[in-house]
Amino acid sequence: MQDLSTITDAIHSFLLSFLPGWLTTTVECVLIGVGLLLVYSLLALFYIYYERKVCAAFQCRIGPNRVGPWGLLQSFADMFKILIKELIHLNHIDKFLFALAPYLVIIASMLAFAVLPWGNGLQVIDFNIGIFFLVAVSSIGVLGILLAGWSSNNKFTLIGALRSGAQMVSYELSIGLCVLTMVCLAGTMSVGGIVEEQADLWFIFKGHVPAIIAFVIYMIAGTAETNRGPFDLPEAESELTAGYHTEYSGIHFGFFYLAEYLNLFIVAGVASLLFFGGWMPLHIPGWDSFNHIMDYIPSVVWFIGKAIALSFIIIWFKWTFPRLRIDQLLSLEWKYLLPINLFNLALMVCIIVFGWHF
Repeated sequence: MQDLSTITDAIHSFLLSFLPGWLTTTVECVLIGVGLLLVYSLLALFYIYYERKVCAAFQCRIGPNRVGPWGLLQSFADMFKILIKELIHLNHIDKFLFALAPYLVIIASMLAFAVLPWGNGLQVIDFNIGIFFLVAVSSIGVLGILLAGWSSNNKFTLIGALRSGAQMVSYELSIGLCVLTMVCLAGTMSVGGIVEEQADLWFIFKGHVPAIIAFVIYMIAGTAETNRGPFDLPEAESELTAGYHTEYSGIHFGFFYLAEYLNLFIVAGVASLLFFGGWMPLHIPGWDSFNHIMDYIPSVVWFIGKAIALSFIIIWFKWTFPRLRIDQLLSLEWKYLLPINLFNLALMVCIIVFGWHF
Protein backbone atom coordinates (compact mmCIF):
# COMPACT_ATOMS: atom_id res chain seq x y z
CA MET A 1 0.00 0.00 0.00
CA GLN A 2 1.29 3.44 -0.93
CA ASP A 3 2.60 5.50 1.98
CA LEU A 4 1.30 9.04 1.52
CA SER A 5 3.94 10.39 3.90
CA THR A 6 6.34 10.37 0.92
CA ILE A 7 4.20 13.08 -0.68
CA THR A 8 4.04 15.19 2.48
CA ASP A 9 7.81 14.74 3.01
CA ALA A 10 8.42 15.89 -0.58
CA ILE A 11 6.33 19.04 0.02
CA HIS A 12 8.23 19.69 3.26
CA SER A 13 11.61 19.33 1.51
CA PHE A 14 10.47 21.59 -1.33
CA LEU A 15 9.44 24.36 1.08
CA LEU A 16 12.67 24.01 3.08
CA SER A 17 14.69 24.47 -0.11
CA PHE A 18 13.84 28.20 -0.27
CA LEU A 19 12.26 29.07 3.13
CA PRO A 20 13.70 29.13 6.67
CA GLY A 21 12.50 26.46 9.09
CA TRP A 22 10.08 28.63 11.10
CA LEU A 23 8.44 30.01 7.94
CA THR A 24 8.18 26.50 6.46
CA THR A 25 6.30 25.34 9.55
CA THR A 26 3.99 28.36 9.36
CA VAL A 27 3.23 27.80 5.67
CA GLU A 28 2.55 24.10 6.30
CA CYS A 29 0.16 24.94 9.14
CA VAL A 30 -1.72 27.37 6.88
CA LEU A 31 -1.90 24.79 4.07
CA ILE A 32 -3.17 22.12 6.46
CA GLY A 33 -5.76 24.52 7.89
CA VAL A 34 -7.03 25.50 4.44
CA GLY A 35 -7.10 21.84 3.40
CA LEU A 36 -9.10 20.85 6.48
CA LEU A 37 -11.59 23.68 5.93
CA LEU A 38 -12.01 22.66 2.29
CA VAL A 39 -12.58 18.98 3.13
CA TYR A 40 -14.83 20.01 6.04
CA SER A 41 -17.04 22.10 3.75
CA LEU A 42 -17.19 19.55 0.92
CA LEU A 43 -18.04 16.70 3.30
CA ALA A 44 -20.86 18.77 4.83
CA LEU A 45 -22.31 19.47 1.38
CA PHE A 46 -22.04 15.78 0.49
CA TYR A 47 -23.74 14.67 3.72
CA ILE A 48 -26.66 17.07 3.25
CA TYR A 49 -27.30 15.57 -0.19
CA TYR A 50 -26.59 12.02 1.05
CA GLU A 51 -29.10 12.18 3.92
CA ARG A 52 -31.78 13.72 1.71
CA LYS A 53 -31.44 10.92 -0.81
CA VAL A 54 -31.38 8.19 1.87
CA CYS A 55 -34.40 9.73 3.59
CA ALA A 56 -36.23 9.92 0.26
CA ALA A 57 -35.49 6.25 -0.44
CA PHE A 58 -36.90 5.22 2.95
CA GLN A 59 -40.04 7.29 2.34
CA CYS A 60 -40.49 6.17 -1.29
CA ARG A 61 -39.69 9.64 -2.65
CA ILE A 62 -37.16 10.89 -5.21
CA GLY A 63 -35.41 13.52 -3.12
CA PRO A 64 -33.50 16.50 -4.63
CA ASN A 65 -33.75 16.24 -8.42
CA ARG A 66 -34.06 19.76 -9.87
CA VAL A 67 -30.80 21.67 -9.29
CA GLY A 68 -28.14 20.01 -11.43
CA PRO A 69 -28.13 16.39 -12.66
CA TRP A 70 -29.84 14.12 -10.08
CA GLY A 71 -30.05 17.15 -7.79
CA LEU A 72 -26.29 17.14 -7.14
CA LEU A 73 -26.09 20.94 -6.97
CA GLN A 74 -28.96 21.33 -4.49
CA SER A 75 -26.58 21.46 -1.51
CA PHE A 76 -24.48 24.17 -3.21
CA ALA A 77 -27.64 26.20 -3.89
CA ASP A 78 -28.62 25.91 -0.22
CA MET A 79 -25.10 26.94 0.82
CA PHE A 80 -25.19 30.12 -1.27
CA LYS A 81 -28.68 30.89 0.02
CA ILE A 82 -27.64 30.66 3.66
CA LEU A 83 -24.49 32.73 3.04
CA ILE A 84 -26.51 35.70 1.73
CA LYS A 85 -29.18 35.49 4.44
CA GLU A 86 -29.35 38.48 6.76
CA LEU A 87 -28.06 38.14 10.31
CA ILE A 88 -31.00 39.24 12.45
CA HIS A 89 -29.87 41.29 15.45
CA LEU A 90 -31.89 40.62 18.59
CA ASN A 91 -32.54 42.77 21.64
CA HIS A 92 -32.34 41.63 25.27
CA ILE A 93 -29.73 38.93 24.66
CA ASP A 94 -26.12 38.47 25.72
CA LYS A 95 -24.63 39.57 22.39
CA PHE A 96 -21.08 38.36 23.04
CA LEU A 97 -22.02 34.84 24.16
CA PHE A 98 -24.71 34.64 21.47
CA ALA A 99 -22.09 35.31 18.79
CA LEU A 100 -19.46 33.08 20.44
CA ALA A 101 -21.60 29.93 20.75
CA PRO A 102 -21.62 28.78 17.07
CA TYR A 103 -17.85 29.25 16.83
CA LEU A 104 -17.29 26.99 19.86
CA VAL A 105 -19.35 24.27 18.19
CA ILE A 106 -17.36 24.62 14.95
CA ILE A 107 -13.98 24.69 16.75
CA ALA A 108 -14.84 21.51 18.67
CA SER A 109 -15.72 19.58 15.51
CA MET A 110 -12.69 20.96 13.61
CA LEU A 111 -10.28 19.85 16.36
CA ALA A 112 -11.77 16.36 16.39
CA PHE A 113 -11.80 16.35 12.58
CA ALA A 114 -8.05 17.01 12.50
CA VAL A 115 -7.15 13.95 14.60
CA LEU A 116 -8.77 11.41 12.27
CA PRO A 117 -6.36 9.13 10.34
CA TRP A 118 -7.26 9.87 6.70
CA GLY A 119 -4.77 7.50 5.12
CA ASN A 120 -1.43 5.78 5.41
CA GLY A 121 0.86 8.67 6.35
CA LEU A 122 -1.94 11.23 5.97
CA GLN A 123 -2.77 12.48 9.46
CA VAL A 124 -2.56 16.03 10.77
CA ILE A 125 -1.49 15.12 14.29
CA ASP A 126 -0.64 11.82 15.98
CA PHE A 127 0.77 11.54 19.47
CA ASN A 128 0.70 9.00 22.27
CA ILE A 129 -2.55 10.26 23.81
CA GLY A 130 -4.38 10.95 20.55
CA ILE A 131 -7.59 9.16 21.61
CA PHE A 132 -7.64 11.07 24.91
CA PHE A 133 -7.25 14.34 22.99
CA LEU A 134 -10.05 13.34 20.61
CA VAL A 135 -12.48 12.57 23.45
CA ALA A 136 -11.51 15.79 25.26
CA VAL A 137 -11.95 18.22 22.35
CA SER A 138 -15.20 16.60 21.23
CA SER A 139 -16.66 17.59 24.62
CA ILE A 140 -16.20 21.30 23.92
CA GLY A 141 -19.23 21.37 21.61
CA VAL A 142 -21.70 21.05 24.48
CA LEU A 143 -20.44 24.38 25.87
CA GLY A 144 -21.41 26.12 22.63
CA ILE A 145 -24.87 24.56 22.73
CA LEU A 146 -25.45 25.56 26.36
CA LEU A 147 -24.27 29.11 25.65
CA ALA A 148 -26.51 29.35 22.58
CA GLY A 149 -29.58 28.32 24.56
CA TRP A 150 -28.90 30.53 27.56
CA SER A 151 -27.73 33.68 25.73
CA SER A 152 -30.77 33.71 23.41
CA ASN A 153 -33.05 34.73 26.31
CA ASN A 154 -35.79 32.43 25.06
CA LYS A 155 -37.51 29.71 27.10
CA PHE A 156 -37.60 27.31 24.14
CA THR A 157 -33.89 27.67 23.43
CA LEU A 158 -33.08 27.28 27.13
CA ILE A 159 -35.10 24.05 27.37
CA GLY A 160 -33.38 22.75 24.23
CA ALA A 161 -29.94 23.62 25.61
CA LEU A 162 -30.64 21.97 28.98
CA ARG A 163 -31.92 18.85 27.24
CA SER A 164 -28.84 18.79 25.04
CA GLY A 165 -26.49 19.27 28.00
CA ALA A 166 -28.08 16.42 29.96
CA GLN A 167 -28.10 14.17 26.90
CA MET A 168 -24.55 14.83 25.72
CA VAL A 169 -22.98 14.59 29.18
CA SER A 170 -24.84 11.32 29.84
CA TYR A 171 -23.98 9.61 26.57
CA GLU A 172 -20.36 10.79 26.67
CA LEU A 173 -19.90 8.23 29.45
CA SER A 174 -20.94 5.37 27.16
CA ILE A 175 -18.77 6.67 24.32
CA GLY A 176 -15.80 7.00 26.67
CA LEU A 177 -16.22 3.46 28.01
CA CYS A 178 -16.56 2.03 24.48
CA VAL A 179 -13.39 3.85 23.48
CA LEU A 180 -11.63 2.64 26.63
CA THR A 181 -12.68 -0.95 25.87
CA MET A 182 -11.01 -0.80 22.46
CA VAL A 183 -7.96 1.05 23.82
CA CYS A 184 -7.47 -1.88 26.23
CA LEU A 185 -7.49 -4.25 23.26
CA ALA A 186 -5.11 -2.04 21.25
CA GLY A 187 -2.73 -1.39 24.15
CA THR A 188 -2.15 2.21 23.02
CA MET A 189 -3.93 5.57 22.88
CA SER A 190 -2.09 6.62 19.72
CA VAL A 191 -4.47 6.89 16.77
CA GLY A 192 -1.80 5.63 14.39
CA GLY A 193 -0.93 2.81 16.78
CA ILE A 194 -4.56 1.66 16.94
CA VAL A 195 -4.70 1.47 13.14
CA GLU A 196 -1.40 -0.43 12.97
CA GLU A 197 -2.63 -2.97 15.54
CA GLN A 198 -5.39 -3.93 13.06
CA ALA A 199 -3.02 -4.76 10.20
CA ASP A 200 -3.71 -8.48 10.46
CA LEU A 201 -7.40 -8.34 11.45
CA TRP A 202 -9.87 -5.59 12.38
CA PHE A 203 -10.81 -5.25 16.05
CA ILE A 204 -14.49 -5.99 15.38
CA PHE A 205 -13.37 -9.55 14.53
CA LYS A 206 -10.31 -9.77 16.77
CA GLY A 207 -12.06 -8.63 19.95
CA HIS A 208 -14.77 -11.32 20.06
CA VAL A 209 -18.10 -10.52 21.74
CA PRO A 210 -16.92 -7.46 23.78
CA ALA A 211 -15.88 -5.66 20.58
CA ILE A 212 -19.31 -6.29 19.01
CA ILE A 213 -21.11 -5.10 22.17
CA ALA A 214 -18.89 -1.99 22.31
CA PHE A 215 -19.63 -1.26 18.64
CA VAL A 216 -23.41 -1.50 19.09
CA ILE A 217 -23.36 0.72 22.19
CA TYR A 218 -20.98 3.19 20.50
CA MET A 219 -23.33 3.59 17.52
CA ILE A 220 -26.32 4.19 19.81
CA ALA A 221 -24.42 6.63 22.04
CA GLY A 222 -22.82 8.35 19.03
CA THR A 223 -26.26 8.95 17.53
CA ALA A 224 -27.41 10.50 20.81
CA GLU A 225 -24.21 12.55 21.12
CA THR A 226 -24.83 14.21 17.75
CA ASN A 227 -28.46 15.05 18.68
CA ARG A 228 -29.82 13.04 15.77
CA GLY A 229 -33.11 11.15 15.70
CA PRO A 230 -34.46 9.30 17.55
CA PHE A 231 -32.43 11.27 20.12
CA ASP A 232 -33.17 14.72 18.65
CA LEU A 233 -35.02 16.09 21.70
CA PRO A 234 -32.81 19.23 21.91
CA GLU A 235 -34.03 20.27 18.44
CA ALA A 236 -37.56 18.84 18.59
CA GLU A 237 -39.36 20.99 16.00
CA SER A 238 -42.84 19.96 17.16
CA GLU A 239 -42.08 21.05 20.74
CA LEU A 240 -39.30 23.62 20.72
CA THR A 241 -39.48 25.20 17.22
CA ALA A 242 -35.80 24.44 16.54
CA GLY A 243 -34.38 24.05 20.04
CA TYR A 244 -31.22 25.84 21.08
CA HIS A 245 -30.66 27.52 17.68
CA THR A 246 -34.19 28.92 17.26
CA GLU A 247 -32.99 32.55 17.42
CA TYR A 248 -30.04 32.09 15.04
CA SER A 249 -30.11 33.16 11.41
CA GLY A 250 -27.82 33.38 8.40
CA ILE A 251 -24.31 32.04 8.67
CA HIS A 252 -24.58 31.54 12.45
CA PHE A 253 -27.40 29.06 11.94
CA GLY A 254 -25.32 27.58 9.13
CA PHE A 255 -22.49 26.86 11.59
CA PHE A 256 -24.78 24.73 13.76
CA TYR A 257 -26.14 23.00 10.67
CA LEU A 258 -22.62 22.37 9.37
CA ALA A 259 -21.34 21.04 12.70
CA GLU A 260 -24.23 18.58 13.00
CA TYR A 261 -23.35 16.86 9.73
CA LEU A 262 -19.61 16.90 10.39
CA ASN A 263 -20.16 15.44 13.85
CA LEU A 264 -21.99 12.63 12.07
CA PHE A 265 -18.86 12.00 9.98
CA ILE A 266 -16.58 12.26 13.04
CA VAL A 267 -18.64 9.70 15.00
CA ALA A 268 -18.57 7.35 11.99
CA GLY A 269 -14.86 8.02 11.43
CA VAL A 270 -13.97 7.19 15.04
CA ALA A 271 -16.08 4.01 14.78
CA SER A 272 -14.15 3.00 11.66
CA LEU A 273 -10.88 3.76 13.50
CA LEU A 274 -11.72 1.75 16.62
CA PHE A 275 -13.56 -1.21 15.15
CA PHE A 276 -12.82 -1.45 11.41
CA GLY A 277 -9.15 -0.51 11.14
CA GLY A 278 -9.44 3.12 9.99
CA TRP A 279 -7.57 3.32 6.69
CA MET A 280 -6.26 -0.25 7.07
CA PRO A 281 -7.49 -2.64 4.33
CA LEU A 282 -9.31 -5.84 5.19
CA HIS A 283 -6.62 -8.46 5.83
CA ILE A 284 -7.44 -12.07 6.67
CA PRO A 285 -4.57 -14.17 8.12
CA GLY A 286 -3.49 -16.83 5.64
CA TRP A 287 -5.26 -15.28 2.65
CA ASP A 288 -2.16 -13.70 1.11
CA SER A 289 -3.58 -13.25 -2.42
CA PHE A 290 -6.76 -11.64 -1.08
CA ASN A 291 -4.75 -9.35 1.21
CA HIS A 292 -2.51 -8.32 -1.68
CA ILE A 293 -5.54 -7.34 -3.79
CA MET A 294 -7.00 -5.33 -0.88
CA ASP A 295 -3.73 -3.37 -0.64
CA TYR A 296 -4.31 -1.96 -4.13
CA ILE A 297 -7.28 0.08 -2.89
CA PRO A 298 -5.98 3.50 -1.69
CA SER A 299 -6.01 3.97 2.08
CA VAL A 300 -8.02 7.21 1.81
CA VAL A 301 -10.77 5.31 -0.04
CA TRP A 302 -10.84 2.71 2.73
CA PHE A 303 -11.28 5.29 5.50
CA ILE A 304 -13.85 7.51 3.79
CA GLY A 305 -15.77 4.48 2.48
CA LYS A 306 -16.02 2.96 5.97
CA ALA A 307 -17.10 6.29 7.48
CA ILE A 308 -19.83 6.80 4.86
CA ALA A 309 -21.09 3.22 5.30
CA LEU A 310 -21.31 3.66 9.10
CA SER A 311 -22.99 7.04 8.59
CA PHE A 312 -25.70 5.24 6.65
CA ILE A 313 -26.51 3.21 9.79
CA ILE A 314 -26.88 6.39 11.87
CA ILE A 315 -29.08 7.98 9.20
CA TRP A 316 -31.09 4.75 9.10
CA PHE A 317 -31.73 5.13 12.85
CA LYS A 318 -33.14 8.61 12.36
CA TRP A 319 -35.63 7.71 9.66
CA THR A 320 -36.76 4.44 11.25
CA PHE A 321 -37.36 4.95 14.98
CA PRO A 322 -39.74 7.47 16.63
CA ARG A 323 -38.36 10.14 18.94
CA LEU A 324 -37.86 9.11 22.56
CA ARG A 325 -39.15 11.02 25.56
CA ILE A 326 -36.53 12.67 27.73
CA ASP A 327 -37.09 10.18 30.58
CA GLN A 328 -36.77 7.23 28.17
CA LEU A 329 -33.60 8.73 26.69
CA LEU A 330 -31.88 9.12 30.06
CA SER A 331 -33.15 5.76 31.35
CA LEU A 332 -31.64 4.04 28.31
CA GLU A 333 -28.23 5.46 29.19
CA TRP A 334 -28.12 5.21 32.98
CA LYS A 335 -30.12 1.99 33.51
CA TYR A 336 -29.01 -0.07 30.51
CA LEU A 337 -26.07 1.18 28.40
CA LEU A 338 -23.82 2.26 31.26
CA PRO A 339 -24.05 -1.01 33.30
CA ILE A 340 -23.64 -3.11 30.13
CA ASN A 341 -20.61 -0.99 29.20
CA LEU A 342 -18.97 -1.45 32.61
CA PHE A 343 -19.50 -5.22 32.43
CA ASN A 344 -18.23 -5.26 28.84
CA LEU A 345 -15.06 -3.39 29.81
CA ALA A 346 -14.36 -5.93 32.57
CA LEU A 347 -15.01 -8.77 30.10
CA MET A 348 -12.58 -7.27 27.57
CA VAL A 349 -9.90 -6.97 30.28
CA CYS A 350 -10.38 -10.67 31.16
CA ILE A 351 -10.10 -11.66 27.49
CA ILE A 352 -6.85 -9.69 27.16
CA VAL A 353 -5.36 -10.99 30.42
CA PHE A 354 -6.07 -14.62 29.54
CA GLY A 355 -5.13 -14.16 25.86
CA TRP A 356 -8.47 -15.28 24.44
CA HIS A 357 -8.49 -12.74 21.60
CA PHE A 358 -7.25 -13.57 18.09
